[in-house]
Amino acid sequence: MVLFLDILTIVIPVFLVIGLGFVLKRLNLIDDHFLFQTNRLVYYVALPLLLFYKIGTADFFANFNGSLVAGSSLVIAIGFAVSYGYAALRGYAPATRGAFSQGAFRGNLAYIGLAIVFNAYGEDGLTRAGILMGFLVPVLNFFAILALLCPHRRTGGHQGRAFWVRQIAFNPLIIASFAGIIWSFLHLPIPVILDRSLHIATGMTLPLALLAIGGSFSLRKLKGDLTCALLSTTIKIIWLPIIAAVLLYAMGVRGQDLAIGVLFAGTPTATATYIMAHQLKGDAELAGSIVMMSTLLSALTYTLALFILGSLGL
Repeated sequence: MVLFLDILTIVIPVFLVIGLGFVLKRLNLIDDHFLFQTNRLVYYVALPLLLFYKIGTADFFANFNGSLVAGSSLVIAIGFAVSYGYAALRGYAPATRGAFSQGAFRGNLAYIGLAIVFNAYGEDGLTRAGILMGFLVPVLNFFAILALLCPHRRTGGHQGRAFWVRQIAFNPLIIASFAGIIWSFLHLPIPVILDRSLHIATGMTLPLALLAIGGSFSLRKLKGDLTCALLSTTIKIIWLPIIAAVLLYAMGVRGQDLAIGVLFAGTPTATATYIMAHQLKGDAELAGSIVMMSTLLSALTYTLALFILGSLGL
């Protein structure tokens, strides 16, 4: 009973803040313009600052786990291969195939994953998760683009090499993460004034991110082929964490790192999937349904995952 209550104190605060964003939007205290600007602020400023600060001030060698990075990357690749292969075998239309596959493996690491890990394992867990995320974001971007472009490869609707480079090399989260890794690797100091400024500024990141998710939430986005959306959601928040647990354990990952790998694998589908589906001829309606459905159901799956992890002493 005590374990279950501890888990609720991890999961409920995250989803209460998401719920607050939803209520504020319904009360017209925030609007679509505010949410658009908030998402831009979080994505281009607040989250990069958080990643750089947490990673840059950490001991890289003490917090980096190569097996965790390799195993988590492999889990993403498996998620892509299984979901895309299934969609191809079922004969899904090109637009549906891309959205289905992307929704099944591209998790919301930055907004929800970091928040859950922070609530569960504190600053130390957040640092280790930030380093892991720095390596996973390029992998996620690569397979997300692949999932959306491959179905259209015979129609001539593909993007050039420059598009791929921009999506992967100029992502602010990737830049900030690797800047932090280099800073930490070289043991460079952060001046006290800058350190305190970053400490204040980065405090806004997770609350703003969760409010933006809640404000953008709408059950009206649950439309189209909901059976297809549920199947993609099931792969994302149920099967991928199970695969991650087995694979990471087999690769020798233990303790807090194993738990972080499982929690990252179980993140609900990223809202970016909806945006990219629009840009790359994917089924945006299906993508939106997967995002909404996985976010709703992840409150339950996270509770179950944390209960199992807690029972194992992780």
